[in-house]
Amino acid sequence: MAAADDELSLVFQALADPTRRAILSRLHVGPTTVGELAEPFAMSRPAISQHLNVLERAGLIERTAHAQWRTCTLRTEPLDEASEWVERHRGEWNERFDLLDQQLRRMKGETS
Repeated sequence: MAAADDELSLVFQALADPTRRAILSRLHVGPTTVGELAEPFAMSRPAISQHLNVLERAGLIERTAHAQWRTCTLRTEPLDEASEWVERHRGEWNERFDLLDQQLRRMKGETS
């Protein structure tokens, strides 16, 4: 499976963009229309639509149509999975940083 097709990779790619993070923050308050989501951004509706496509592909939002209204809703499950992945690896990363810090202190002591 290519990394770009991996669900976790799609989530992190979606979260990498500040506009998409702002959209998710807005949706945390509750479902809203595409028009309301687009209001605070100085970009075209097609550009907003592209951001929504990325979020939808990552499973972070769900879009529904009611008459002429298109509504977006936040889906938190992919965020939970990304958070769990980070937490599983946090201990290993912290341990490596601690070892690096110890090594740097030893090296600094040798040069003093």
